[in-house]
Amino acid sequence: MTVRALARVNLAALERNCALLLRSSPRLCAVVKADAYGHGAVQCSRAVMAAGAASLAVATADELRELRAAGLTEPTILVLGALTRAELAQALADGAEVVAWTESFLDWVVGCGGGAVHVKLDTGMGRFGTRDGALADRLVQRIEGTAGLELGGVMTHLATADEPDHRFLEEQLERFAAWVGPLRERRPDLVAHAENSAALLNAGRTRFDMARCGVALYGLDPFGEDPGARGLEPVLELHSWVSALKPCAPGESAGYGRRFLASVPTELAVLPLGYADGVRRALSGKAEALIESTRHPLVGTISMDSLTVDLGLESGVAVGAAAVLIGSAGEQRITAEELARAADTINYEITCALSRRVPREHHRDGEPIAA
Repeated sequence: MTVRALARVNLAALERNCALLLRSSPRLCAVVKADAYGHGAVQCSRAVMAAGAASLAVATADELRELRAAGLTEPTILVLGALTRAELAQALADGAEVVAWTESFLDWVVGCGGGAVHVKLDTGMGRFGTRDGALADRLVQRIEGTAGLELGGVMTHLATADEPDHRFLEEQLERFAAWVGPLRERRPDLVAHAENSAALLNAGRTRFDMARCGVALYGLDPFGEDPGARGLEPVLELHSWVSALKPCAPGESAGYGRRFLASVPTELAVLPLGYADGVRRALSGKAEALIESTRHPLVGTISMDSLTVDLGLESGVAVGAAAVLIGSAGEQRITAEELARAADTINYEITCALSRRVPREHHRDGEPIAA
């Protein structure tokens, strides 16, 4: 290790995950918001476009600008989130497609000189989008009848695709299909999109024209289970190193609050990363690290810049030994899903939480690539 912590991102695995999803959908919008779920938006965007994605999606105008500034000037990029008027002007100037569900937002788009708009019907997520199908129809008609406006597509977002009970998922898809049907009669070229990673993997095919996938691209299982069972390859590994070794006698402690007290003689390893790097404090005493290809428990309270691992006696571990928090070593593997279960959260949050203090090293099956 030349740095205290390192996230290694395998773009070849990302490309293979993209190819897997494209077997179930004729078009794929690759969601690269939140710095590609912590994996590095610029490099991941280039990789998925090379692998056949039709377009990209981000959440904010600043995320869009980062991609454009990095030279990604050609791909269609959809900004999914709500935008202030100033952000909308920036996004349209940067060539974004945007999402509308109100008349006033279309007024803003016209005032900014126009652009491509996707109309969003809320079929059950209960956040953005209009529940009023008649209003959604009016928005479509206004876009079609206004110079400078272009109908980029129509969309909805699914609330329960990652849950075992598919009844509400089916209700949402049926509501969306019922609204899209009459529009298609008038606009056969209309691009309708609804499925996310979970819905696409669940059904094995898209019912509409395009799927919007994020989490599965990165080899994260949307159902919180084993990604390999669905043919997905985890893209990110989190590495660190043993920066100190500490003998620990019975009754001695480690970390804030003395939440770990040794009951027998042992040895502790100190790793130089903590919750400021994205290793959640909620994992204190609940997770493991791979050192010398062996699982060792995290003990004590994870602090801002360090954490401690119980090695036991006679582990043979030396200062400088490699440590893996997410990823594989020997025959052992720790997944983001495992950490998510330990922290009572979801795998998305595990990778999104990795801070910019952790460098991302992008490679292709172990071969370094240019930044």
